[in-house]
Amino acid sequence: MIRRMRHNEGIALILTILIISLIIALTLQFNTSMRSNLVAAVNLRDDVKIGCIARSGFNGALAVLHEDASSGNVDTLREDWAHAKLFSENSPSLFKEGRFIVEIADLSGKIQLNQLVDKEGNYNSTQKGLFVRFLKSPEFGLDPGEVENIVDAIKDWIDTDNETTRFGAEDAYYQTLKKPYPCKNAPIEFLEELLFVRGITKELLYGSGKKPGISQYLSPHGNGKININTANILILRSLSDDIDQERAEDMVAYRENEDNDLSDFKWYKNVPGMADVNIPDSLLTTSSTYFEITSEGFKGSMGKKIEAIVERREKKLQILSWKID
Repeated sequence: MIRRMRHNEGIALILTILIISLIIALTLQFNTSMRSNLVAAVNLRDDVKIGCIARSGFNGALAVLHEDASSGNVDTLREDWAHAKLFSENSPSLFKEGRFIVEIADLSGKIQLNQLVDKEGNYNSTQKGLFVRFLKSPEFGLDPGEVENIVDAIKDWIDTDNETTRFGAEDAYYQTLKKPYPCKNAPIEFLEELLFVRGITKELLYGSGKKPGISQYLSPHGNGKININTANILILRSLSDDIDQERAEDMVAYRENEDNDLSDFKWYKNVPGMADVNIPDSLLTTSSTYFEITSEGFKGSMGKKIEAIVERREKKLQILSWKID
């Protein structure tokens, strides 16, 4: 009888140990699960906060553009919208935790690709000349043959017909690729589309360590008029065969001088040595309609970016595209 009781006590001890071990394992598992859920909740909370911070920066940029529209129709790099980074420097004071960095880029100072083709599907000769001069810039390292091929291929990508333009490409080319796809035959909506166009590589579009990418100088939006007050020096150089690097630099220096009036796009003729230079009037403007706003929100090491294209007509702002990373 005594041996049987001792035997039962041994079994009870083993069961007790097993139960305690199970409880400990479940507790540890529960604790781990709770900690994971807590971390996930904190990350979600911070993600929402950072998103709100980025939106605050974006809304601030919209306010700056709206206010600028009230000051007149002339847009230059002297205005507040062109110095949005200064506005960003004060952002830490607006939040208990976090900050934002905002940039506003004038798309009217870039080459507007869809204007390469007119309504009848033919080349716009003025826009073609601008684009060819741009692609021939030594910074991109393209030979004249490559330039002609790329320009024709972009035209075929945009125009509505399926007839190949000289050295361009239509369905007859794209459908024979290892992974075939149709030629769009419609206006470009996003610059990323250019990677589907024959002759355009990722390195050409976005640049490499030694060469800049063409994407930073292009836009799918606009009526074809380049804002001479905001265009990059490489774009200024592409406005005419008579404008070299030195003259382009002189143009930049002229428009940086606050004593010079930039309300008339023909101010370039006042630049020393440029009185005889002629740029087609149809190519120039001093006002801007399309802007790209980039707003990045930060909290510690976490960040979130908003990229949007905004159209501004008079005092009305319309968001054309919106992307959150």
